Amino acid sequence: MIAVELSKMVRSRRTWVTILLIDALPTLVAVLLGITDLGPRPGSGPAFLSAVLTDGTLFPLAAIAIIVPLLLPIAVAIAAGEAIAGEAQAGTLRYMLIRPVGRTRLLVAKLISVMAFVLLAVLVVAATAYVSGSLLLGQEQAAAGATSISGTTLSTQELLLRTLLALAYAMLSMLGVAAIALFLSTAVDTPLAAALGALSVLIASSLLLTLDAAQALQPWLPTRYWLSFVDLFRDPIQWRDVVRGTGLQALYVAVFLAAAWANFTTKDITE
Repeated sequence: MIAVELSKMVRSRRTWVTILLIDALPTLVAVLLGITDLGPRPGSGPAFLSAVLTDGTLFPLAAIAIIVPLLLPIAVAIAAGEAIAGEAQAGTLRYMLIRPVGRTRLLVAKLISVMAFVLLAVLVVAATAYVSGSLLLGQEQAAAGATSISGTTLSTQELLLRTLLALAYAMLSMLGVAAIALFLSTAVDTPLAAALGALSVLIASSLLLTLDAAQALQPWLPTRYWLSFVDLFRDPIQWRDVVRGTGLQALYVAVFLAAAWANFTTKDITE
């Protein structure tokens, strides 16, 4: 079942069109930065930002920061929202369950397929950003090492390790989105309603983060620690928000996947 869902995801034209659309914005930003040559130079402005503009190998991190707040969550919400509700709307869910396929197994396969989509999207964006950044922004600091946010020098090995951790953290953040959308996909009849419901939760979270009156709620909002992977590029690494963000996403995943499982395994499938 997992192999079937992964094959469907990879062969789907919509998967690749969505990834290309997500990838388009960071690429456009790299082109504009390369053409205009605007931004702080070394010795002026934030150390990490000026380093990105002179060492294109750091641009994948900027690309991930561009897509995580909006583009990637939208894509994940749509993909996860369609997981169950889309099958029901198409009339294929009932026939899938007639075969010796347990509902739990189907739910797990759908979640793995969604996260494989996230992994594919993040890797494509990171790879494209590395190429476009290297070509358009140069590699002036490559020999001396990359510059951290704190202004210190990172070796190639340190940069690679921290980049991999940042990518993993970004994917973990999207797992929380997938869990919310997957639960809604088991609770509503249409994939559009599931996707919009998940996006409504994320939009509300983002708005509450800007409201002083919601300070008591802010540490528990799903989008609160999404960009904390930036702390991985401080020297020394500041783990506090990264650990909190990991724990918060694990909580959302556990709660909403449990709710999705409870709802789906007891739901009457009539279509």
